[in-house]
Amino acid sequence: MIRILIKCVFLFNLLSAINLGAQELNCTVEFNTDQINGSNKSVFETLREAVTEYMNTTKFSNAQIMASERIECRMFFTFKDYTDGIMSGDLQVQLTRPVYNSSYTTTLINFKDTKIDFSYQEGEPLVFSENQMESQLTAILNFYAYLFLAVDFDSFSRHGGQAFFDRLAQIVQMGQSSGEAGWKAFEDTKNRSAVLASYTDQSTQCIRDLLYEYHRTGLDEMSVSVDKGRANITSTLENLSTVYKANPMSVALSMFKDAKLDELVNVYSQAPQTEREKVYDILYPIYPTESNQVDQIKTGKTK
Repeated sequence: MIRILIKCVFLFNLLSAINLGAQELNCTVEFNTDQINGSNKSVFETLREAVTEYMNTTKFSNAQIMASERIECRMFFTFKDYTDGIMSGDLQVQLTRPVYNSSYTTTLINFKDTKIDFSYQEGEPLVFSENQMESQLTAILNFYAYLFLAVDFDSFSRHGGQAFFDRLAQIVQMGQSSGEAGWKAFEDTKNRSAVLASYTDQSTQCIRDLLYEYHRTGLDEMSVSVDKGRANITSTLENLSTVYKANPMSVALSMFKDAKLDELVNVYSQAPQTEREKVYDILYPIYPTESNQVDQIKTGKTK
């Protein structure tokens, strides 16, 4: 009996260790090749499988994540050209997070990268490296893997994703040294360099405080007290005004809009009028072209 008990404990500890060492991401990878001429598109299916395996089997960090708690994310590639082994197009990335004590999942990132341009030959292996840029493609994949980790960890613990932002800075630096597209500082207000800067520049990094307060003390708190959780969200939205004053073109503002405006309509649907008007006064100067959602927040009515 004792021998059996020891074996059970050993197996439990072994399975726990395996689970805790599990890869961090559960990433869905999709391709759209409708704009590519030609009937033979096997290279894209081969690549999709390779990217899926890379994102879901690479251990990007030493983070201890249970297999059942892997971070849910999505990468949707739209390819527009494939010539002489060079692929180009767009990449839509999405990151979601469960809300405490509910079945609801909230969107953390919903962003389109329009600077996707890399070389790939069918069957080419995708090799992960922490210290060098193996290829433009793996650099892009690494960038978004670490961005998913950084933002997810920030949403659970204030500045909890700092180690991943440090890693992102290294990836961007290597990308800039390579001369490849999408990495140059000030080249584009929405390229990968700009995305990193929006989270880490001193003048706009308060967006990371918003990530924590909106999710951990806001949405998560609403399962206990709707009014208290919503009040914390209202308070942290002031960080958007700080970012806007520092850099009205910061990609952090558009990333927040694409991830959160529809959700905010629902969050404030039952809020007191004074609270809805306060949120409206924060959001309207920043998002004047998004009058549909912003007006709905003010009125509490959907259109």
